[in-house]
Amino acid sequence: MGTEPTGIRLQKVIATAGLASRRAAETLIQEGRVTVNGKVVSALGSRADPDADDIRVDGRRVPQVGRRRYLVLNKPRGVITTRHDPERRRTVMDLLTGVHESVYPVGRLDYDSEGLLLLTNDGDLAARLTHPRHGLERVYEARVRGVPDGGALKRLARGVLLEGRRTSPATASLLMAGRGRNGDQGVVRLTITEGRKRQVRQMCEAVGHPVVRLRRVRFGPIQDPGLRSGQYRDLAPGEVAALRRAVARAESESESSPKKPRPTPRAAPRARSGKQ
Repeated sequence: MGTEPTGIRLQKVIATAGLASRRAAETLIQEGRVTVNGKVVSALGSRADPDADDIRVDGRRVPQVGRRRYLVLNKPRGVITTRHDPERRRTVMDLLTGVHESVYPVGRLDYDSEGLLLLTNDGDLAARLTHPRHGLERVYEARVRGVPDGGALKRLARGVLLEGRRTSPATASLLMAGRGRNGDQGVVRLTITEGRKRQVRQMCEAVGHPVVRLRRVRFGPIQDPGLRSGQYRDLAPGEVAALRRAVARAESESESSPKKPRPTPRAAPRARSGKQ
């Protein structure tokens, strides 16, 4: 019998330290940017002991895990959802004055979008919250051009084709309608369970109502209508527990749902002679 591998998977060590999500950590490893005791490690199955080994990312030592932080930020428009920006634009990290832990965003909000964004140094929870199969709800309020009618709202709810793939069923309702600076506008409340890039904007565009302004008002069970733009706070212990329950429930539902069978490849049709 072989011996069991010792240590913890490197991607988990990096994520737990709050340097990146587990997926991003896997990319760092594959790109050869991680070393253990001075040697580059690029295999995803590699393990290390964070208490005994010298683990580094881009030459910087992976810090010991300290206090867990769970933050909610009301991100303003015109701010990048990333830790660092090569173009030196304002990032969400610039708003976290007084936060000394190495937290990072859970998922993304576009540069022109605003609203609730979670940040944490709990890599395991972050990976579970953003896993595409778990389908955690995200609720948005989109101010759009024109006033969507019942047909447009039904199309949003059923799903629309984006880049050849239909979006998952959603919930869509019209909150209000009025006259904007450039014509009629409506505010649509949209609940989705996916996190595809610029998904809400593309969905509204697909039904003929481009987004003028987009705000996320809920992420899973977390909402805070009183949190001002640009402000953040720590989640209460009960909110963290609610997040864990929500993701556990989503994982359970994902595992219990039947998997769609793969389509059976069709045989190529035989060539026919003559005109058809």
